[in-house]
Amino acid sequence: MDPSQQRAEASSVLTTGAGIPTGDKLNILTVGPLGPLLVQDSVFIDEMAHFDRERIPERVVHAKGAGAFGYFEVTHDVSKYTKAKVFEFIGKKTDIAVRFSTVAGEVGSADTVRDPRGFAIKFYTDEGIWDLVGNNTPIFFIRDPILFPSFIHSQKRNPQTHLKDPDMVWDFWSLRPESLHQVTFLFSDRGIPDGFRFMNGYGSHTFKLVNAKGQAVYCKFHYKSNQGIKNLSVEEADRLVAKDPDYAIRDLFQAIAKKDFPSWTMYIQVMTFEQAEQSPFNPFDLTKVWPHKDYPLIPVGKLVLNRNPNNYFADVEQIAFAPSNMPPGIEASPDKMLQGRLFSYPDTHRHRLGANYLHLPVNCPRRCAKVSNYQQDGPMCIFSAPSVTPNYYPNSFSSLQHDNNHNERSFCTAGDAFRHDSSTEDNVSQVKNFYKKTLSEAERQRLCENLALHLKDAQIFIQKRAVKNFSDVDPDYGARIQTLLDKHNKTCGKKEPLHSYTRCDP
Repeated sequence: MDPSQQRAEASSVLTTGAGIPTGDKLNILTVGPLGPLLVQDSVFIDEMAHFDRERIPERVVHAKGAGAFGYFEVTHDVSKYTKAKVFEFIGKKTDIAVRFSTVAGEVGSADTVRDPRGFAIKFYTDEGIWDLVGNNTPIFFIRDPILFPSFIHSQKRNPQTHLKDPDMVWDFWSLRPESLHQVTFLFSDRGIPDGFRFMNGYGSHTFKLVNAKGQAVYCKFHYKSNQGIKNLSVEEADRLVAKDPDYAIRDLFQAIAKKDFPSWTMYIQVMTFEQAEQSPFNPFDLTKVWPHKDYPLIPVGKLVLNRNPNNYFADVEQIAFAPSNMPPGIEASPDKMLQGRLFSYPDTHRHRLGANYLHLPVNCPRRCAKVSNYQQDGPMCIFSAPSVTPNYYPNSFSSLQHDNNHNERSFCTAGDAFRHDSSTEDNVSQVKNFYKKTLSEAERQRLCENLALHLKDAQIFIQKRAVKNFSDVDPDYGARIQTLLDKHNKTCGKKEPLHSYTRCDP
């Protein structure tokens, strides 16, 4: 049991944060019943000073979410692909923490908006933390990380009006056709999942797996919902925005409380280096999927969530995921978006939670022997080496040594260092397959209706540019959307409205 829990159970007397018993927590110290308060009222100051500081910066993205705890169990042997101990043998269990979230909204936003859902998993492995940080979609809007701040800004609030702005959203999307695949997925029926239990999850990025012999393959992670896929209709989602904006958080918590534990089956896709070199598409492009017929799903294990958080702030608000946390046997690939996240995520946590965010119980490693390094000091330092231990390396006074057996696998790279323009890559082929082959006729019609309903609020010149992109995917796709937009524009007498920005055609 945690020492703080033991202390809490040992006494029912209210104390200050320093543990000092409090005689009166209902009345401040004043000079007489009508007089001013005294600065020596340490009980009041302890209460208010903590209250003034009990919020931390909101996440820039994925601000609102739900969390739960459980375990990952290996059900199939994948040691031929990776030496990671989390997959060491069939039946092995590893504690996990999962955070689900919406992407663009603030903490107070509704759970049932049309938005991708974050699906981040923290594995407390024998070799430290493994953070598999993904979404409920296997793809994303952009393929170059330098565009990520601009993409997020376009989804947030207008900096002048402080309102959500369809012009900003569609201006960016229409200027970056690589977003077509994710936009099409987002406005399909799966764009509004029925809570967090009835959706799939994906590591999304391409990773590298390395086995005990040093052999490597590229990999994608998938986790399929064992509850099945359920989505909300536009009408039901809109109703829940007003009736129960915390619908998804409530659904997950109540299901686990009732012991209806949600679970997912984990799979991997594997691509050899030779296959990657011969691939007709860029296998490291986050706007692309790997076709299952060419790279079939390989079962690995199951994820089970069986415990709710004890304290939302400590267990969910302060949980911090970083794709850079990869144990031996799992490594980064040349995926540009993954490469960008390797820096940005831990950098964000150091800003939001502090330099020692990994000292927080929900973030620190559990199963490895101990954290052994020469990092010392910093705000909120909880774990530290004795002061007699050097804080530099190499040194002559400590037995800590690095282990060459855990070096990353070497890889070859070549090419000119240059800001390569990726906008001209194939942006439509996989979208066309999704539109023509994956979706039914009814699903195509709903997709176009959803898109037109959202796009109608953007200026007409932005509408035209977006429709041109959809038409590049398939003429039928663009024509359907344009027909629906014409009806909307005629009904409301839409003209080119003024905007806070001055139009500048590219």
